[in-house]
Amino acid sequence: MMATIISCVLRNLLLPTLSCLILSGCLGPYVYQEHISESMAPPRFLMGQAIMPDGYLLPVAVQSGSSPPAAIVLALHGFNDYRNAFHDIGNYLVSRNISLIAYDQRGFGETEGRGYWHGTDSMVQDLLNMVHLINTRYPDIPLYILGESMGGAVTLVAAKALRQEGTVRGIILVAPAIWAYNTMPWYQRCPLWFFAHTLPWFHLSNKGMDIMPSDNIEMLIALGRDPLVIKGARADAIYGLTLLMSDALEASAQLDVPALILYGKNDEIVPKSPTCEMLRALPADSSSEHHFILYENGYHMLTRDLQARQVYDDIENWIQKQNHGEDQGGKIARQDMEFLCE
Repeated sequence: MMATIISCVLRNLLLPTLSCLILSGCLGPYVYQEHISESMAPPRFLMGQAIMPDGYLLPVAVQSGSSPPAAIVLALHGFNDYRNAFHDIGNYLVSRNISLIAYDQRGFGETEGRGYWHGTDSMVQDLLNMVHLINTRYPDIPLYILGESMGGAVTLVAAKALRQEGTVRGIILVAPAIWAYNTMPWYQRCPLWFFAHTLPWFHLSNKGMDIMPSDNIEMLIALGRDPLVIKGARADAIYGLTLLMSDALEASAQLDVPALILYGKNDEIVPKSPTCEMLRALPADSSSEHHFILYENGYHMLTRDLQARQVYDDIENWIQKQNHGEDQGGKIARQDMEFLCE
């Protein structure tokens, strides 16, 4: 009886009201666009920032040695993080004569409109502009993209354009965020859609959730104290992230760029099911190699886990082999994939 009453209320009162609000444009996911400039100019570097064609400023961190590097890694951080996420791996790579450049993606770190979702298209275009800037400044140095979590999703969506332009030697996907909207269980999809379309400003938090993003507790405590790391998120920002992840999973079926894909068996942020779906979707007829490494004791934040040094070694080894055109063992490491996806 009670279920019938609730159903009638939803059908006759609440749902029509919400529908009117959504259709009238009063509610719904918000995409931040207040920064857009009327005049467009070529992208450029200026005093620790990259200026995009629309005038938007992306803070940039550069780690390099005194001699010309053997390679450059352009790093894209994960959701709610910022460029400092790559400080430790940057120091390691510099000691191996590989430079690292990291930037705050729109809506994160020290950028304008922090905490708002800026849209997949803008984030992908920023990556393409950053690649153009680096290739222009360092035309003879091999360039690699390292995308961590959300950064991996942005990299996957941009991969087709990068392949067509021939501007990068390869991509490194660290626990790529490919948990597409349609792969989520209904009890997660429905509340997310509801809040994003009716209360987009509603703040969602993972406080109290029993989720371990890493086994490096000291590092996690430091992140909690870092004011530039966003805690929680607007409902529409999380919804935007799920749409990005959906695009990334779809793009994986057309990935034709040499790729190193890293995943931790203990990852509680991006489940193994969509990760296996991505691995199975990789094109078998691709002319490029896709190398997969599974870390038995790894978590989501592989480059900052307690075993991060092994991850650094694997990344550096892969880059050096790519630089020398060495065969790295076929399209995918089948044993690791089968062990994960059995």
